[in-house]
Amino acid sequence: MVLLQLDPFLNELTSMFEKSKEKGSVWVTLKRSSLKSKLQKRKLSAAGESIEYRCLIRATDAKKTISTSVGAKDHQRFQASYATILKAHMTALKKRERKDRKKTTEADKKESTSTTTKPKKL
Repeated sequence: MVLLQLDPFLNELTSMFEKSKEKGSVWVTLKRSSLKSKLQKRKLSAAGESIEYRCLIRATDAKKTISTSVGAKDHQRFQASYATILKAHMTALKKRERKDRKKTTEADKKESTSTTTKPKKL
């Protein structure tokens, strides 16, 4: 697995989104990782040292797979850039049809008043 630096990863991700604009999909996965083997983790924990976890990010379009690792220091900058790319390339999504809230609440009120009965006089 070859890890790209942050900026080349974002550039490749942008090109993946552009290639799949007409037809296709891009899958992005995020995972917590220390990038160390289990044996190394056990040695560090036995020695009392803390393990620095990073975020491993992979993207694939079924033909090409790219990945990068983001540390705590670069997380904010990466997240802002990633969000900008997602907003720019999510134009093919269909908007959800929403019902008018006013109409539904008025209909509920009418139903509740018509279904309640007046108490009988004794």
